[in-house]
Amino acid sequence: MANSERQAGELARMEAARRKTQHQLDLIDRQITRRMTALIPQLGRPQAGYRRGKPPEPGAFLERYRANLAALTAERQPEVDALSRKLARQDAAITAFRVRVESDAPAATARRASP
Repeated sequence: MANSERQAGELARMEAARRKTQHQLDLIDRQITRRMTALIPQLGRPQAGYRRGKPPEPGAFLERYRANLAALTAERQPEVDALSRKLARQDAAITAFRVRVESDAPAATARRASP
């Protein structure tokens, strides 16, 4: 019984660490979104050429938006990559732990059942 409680505690600890890593990734995503939202008014300003009778380019805003988004994303990419690798390792460790616990469970039951 103590062994199953220890295993449950270890699994809970591993899952909590995974949630924390996922939370960090989500936080980075929200920070990038917040920075892009703050930049939108600056990206959408009419160009000086419009006052001279030239209409603004239709895709210019979208190009500026994508360029800024790419720059912000590239700035945080090493951190995102490291957290993504960590998350993948944690997922693999949790899966391996569950498989090991499930494979140990029938053996422990068989040992208890034999007189």
